[in-house]
Amino acid sequence: FFFILLSFSITSSAFRWRCHQDDAENIREIFSELNLTLTQDCCRIHDAFQCDPNTSRVYSVRLAYFDHAEKIPDAIGKMTNIQYLDIHKMPNLRTEIPSFIANLVNLKMFSITWTNVSGTIPDWLHKLTNLESITFSFNNLSGSIPAFLAEVPRMTSIALDRNRFTGSIPESFGRFRNSLPTIKLGYNMLSGAIPRSLGAVDFNEIDLQHNDLTGDPSHLFNNRSKSTWFLDLSRNLFEFDMSNVVFPTRNLERIDLSHNMIWGSIPDQILEDTKLNFLNVSYNRLCGKIPQGGRLQEFGASSYMHNRCLCGQPVSA
Repeated sequence: FFFILLSFSITSSAFRWRCHQDDAENIREIFSELNLTLTQDCCRIHDAFQCDPNTSRVYSVRLAYFDHAEKIPDAIGKMTNIQYLDIHKMPNLRTEIPSFIANLVNLKMFSITWTNVSGTIPDWLHKLTNLESITFSFNNLSGSIPAFLAEVPRMTSIALDRNRFTGSIPESFGRFRNSLPTIKLGYNMLSGAIPRSLGAVDFNEIDLQHNDLTGDPSHLFNNRSKSTWFLDLSRNLFEFDMSNVVFPTRNLERIDLSHNMIWGSIPDQILEDTKLNFLNVSYNRLCGKIPQGGRLQEFGASSYMHNRCLCGQPVSA
């Protein structure tokens, strides 16, 4: 229906184009680069553009499902008023992140997902000081994760999952300037220990699954008062004693520690987490009796299987 919308012709001679003239011209260029023709007011193409109701300036651009596109249209670099840029499901994009994005000084949210964009995260990204969120998931980006990302003044969310990043998590990720940041770095090739500095941050979400991370990560969450609701450290090489870990109990809903080398026992304190709706500690080296109560028995035996000597329901009667 998106392409039907783009090709819809305006037949009324009384129709007044609302889109700001400068934006309209830039969007015509974008459409031309995508081998399309702009046939209606860009402010009415709600799937792709959002306009300020007072100024009619375009503040949000979303280009999605253009399977034939081989690059991000250059004309986007002229739209310096936009605050949100979302490039999604364009599988033939194989270029690096284009440098003209550096012109978009008002950008708050920058997302490129499900493409084949490659190369490294560009250094000029730190110049976009209004950025609050970057999402570069499901691409072919590589290299190391730049230390400057967490130091962008307003940054609260960094999602780089499902790429080919290598190296370690930057120590600077312990210096977010805003509260409750989110980091999603899963499905990469990251290695090394998690810097101690990250233990000082009250993260909203932590997703580090499917990497080659090592050491003891418990400083990330070993604090009853933290606000973390999502914690996924599965399929790494983590080693620590779980027995004396104190889990956050205010908001934690999901814990996945499976496929590591964690030993000790599951602490009774986890029963205090009344919001917990997912737990998986399978494929570790845990022993002892599974705490009885709360929802721990509802998660099923598969959440506890392939440990050294866990016992009690739901593993055994």
